[in-house]
Amino acid sequence: MRPKPPPTLPPVRTIGPMQPLAWLALAWRDMVRTGGLSFAHGLAVALFGGLLLAVAHHHFGLLVGALSGFLVVAPMLATSLYALSRALERGEPANAALVRRTWLDWQHSHPAKWGDHDYWCLVQFGALLALAATGWVLTSAALITLLAPLPVRTPLDFMHHVVLAPDGRLFALWLALGSLLAAPIFASSVVAMPLLLDRRATLRQAVLTSWQAVLANPLPMALWAALILGFTLLGLASLLLGLIAVLPMLGHASWHAYRDLVDASGLPERGGGAGGVGRRP
Repeated sequence: MRPKPPPTLPPVRTIGPMQPLAWLALAWRDMVRTGGLSFAHGLAVALFGGLLLAVAHHHFGLLVGALSGFLVVAPMLATSLYALSRALERGEPANAALVRRTWLDWQHSHPAKWGDHDYWCLVQFGALLALAATGWVLTSAALITLLAPLPVRTPLDFMHHVVLAPDGRLFALWLALGSLLAAPIFASSVVAMPLLLDRRATLRQAVLTSWQAVLANPLPMALWAALILGFTLLGLASLLLGLIAVLPMLGHASWHAYRDLVDASGLPERGGGAGGVGRRP
């Protein structure tokens, strides 16, 4: 049987090392233009995080894994933020109706759930991210439960017995395992979700394009990863209130990262047209 040829990938551009800062500036512009709609996304995530705190506050080993797992599934949660930024870029209405269509209407107009070129690629990738997040939650909880010298039930317990432990081995192992999971997920998803939203690409094309963008721009993408981690930690450390602004900022910025990094004009648009919107002037 003849092997399948490798998928044709859209060209990837090289960018300046500080370009991620420009994505953040463009994200704030989009947030101002969409008003409270972008912040509503962050509020929903913050409320969900608050629910996690209420349910699992006596099981901090599980809770810390769940909150850090947010980093894994965040690209999926920001899907409608990509749609809002795309609409603003095109001069189309960026409103609540667009958010509703982004999350709901595709399942009626794309009944073939597992085809290569249908909208369900977004669902497939989201399911993979959710599976990875679940694996990390269970791994993190098991690691802390089994190896911590004393029970870890509260944030102070985690600080004393894991982060500030005299030998530091458990915290180093926890960070190493988290990084081992986060690095390939970042490389696989950094432009994959916006690409799948915008163009009729297969899941394989989207993931390989994302890896290609990271390998072609190691320094700016390392800065982008650091910014994502730093802002997310700030959001979590502010009793989740900072996530109200952090999630939409990173979501809109991820759309602009995709537009700067990938020339997807050779792929048909997700809406059915074959034309492209080209590169931002």
